[in-house]
Amino acid sequence: MLSWISVSHRACQAGAAAAALVLAGAAGPAAAALQYNIVTASENGTYIQIGKDLATHVAQSAGIELKPLPSNGSVENIKRLRDEPGTKLALVQSDVYQAYKDMAAKGNAEASRIVRPLRVVLPMYDEEIYLVVRADSPLQSVSEIRDQRINIGPIGSGTAMTSATLYKALFDAPLTDEKTTTLTHEEALIKLVRDKSIDVVVVVAGQPTTLFNGMEAGVEKYFKLLKVDELATAAAGQAGYAPSSIKAASYPNWLTQDLPSLSVKTMLVTYDYELAQTRSALVRFAKSMCENLPTLQSSGHPKWREVSLKLPPLSTGWSYFGPTEQAMNRCIARPPTPALATPAAPAAQRKRGPDCALQDKVMGLCSAS
Repeated sequence: MLSWISVSHRACQAGAAAAALVLAGAAGPAAAALQYNIVTASENGTYIQIGKDLATHVAQSAGIELKPLPSNGSVENIKRLRDEPGTKLALVQSDVYQAYKDMAAKGNAEASRIVRPLRVVLPMYDEEIYLVVRADSPLQSVSEIRDQRINIGPIGSGTAMTSATLYKALFDAPLTDEKTTTLTHEEALIKLVRDKSIDVVVVVAGQPTTLFNGMEAGVEKYFKLLKVDELATAAAGQAGYAPSSIKAASYPNWLTQDLPSLSVKTMLVTYDYELAQTRSALVRFAKSMCENLPTLQSSGHPKWREVSLKLPPLSTGWSYFGPTEQAMNRCIARPPTPALATPAAPAAQRKRGPDCALQDKVMGLCSAS
């Protein structure tokens, strides 16, 4: 079904030479490359392909050795960008970013600590939301998944956050622990068909994604996608999800027609760095991305064809990273737009124990103990 994953004059001279190399490294991309990480998602997802494209076609020209790191997804990426040395960039779903902003605004101190210093480099492309069921399932529409056994993806993934947010938007009720599982997509798809202990598998990924491209001819005997009807589209729109479609051309071994779906925006995010060397490197990175977008669109993942370098206004409380915003605006020759201020959130205690709701677990804001 799926094919997949000691203290002397000489020492002083050496120290001086090392210092000179450090200074040379700060001078520009002609010197030794800076080593940065970008956190992405699973090896079978779209994010890691985007990260590899950035490493190959953008970072090298900016004097950066960029290493794409796999992860569980957007929630983990936000926390690693905030706390992990060497990680300077992250790919994050807009609904995950907004969820942290909302929790911070409500007084959650941990959410505020994590998200307050994060900044947007570029809103990129839309990721499609797939709801996969067995081919013989009576379910036909997203509006029918209430009370079904749903795999939301690993804790720390953007898919888990999207699953919780979308379910609440559709049914005005939260997902419950007893009806959800947090397996990887690959594990969940196997259990969906083999022991039928799962009814719905939620996947968020930009099409075409390696996860489904690995499906062999005849897979329609095992899996199908749920359609998104008008009622679900309207309810999801209130939560920030846009109407979309999953193209048959993206998965010719599986689909025979386009299916209406929903999507969420992917954003390239960084930290509000103050160190001059880091700010300068990220400016070079932004300039290189602007200059090399045609190469990305011709040689990279198909999702690059949806990327525009024009920086739209951001949602309330979100801010662009000033140095890269200015570099992008200079590159596309239009005046920079002022960044939106991020309101300070009041302090609150981290929740624990029985008060820990599923969404708080998904966001890593509490423990279940």
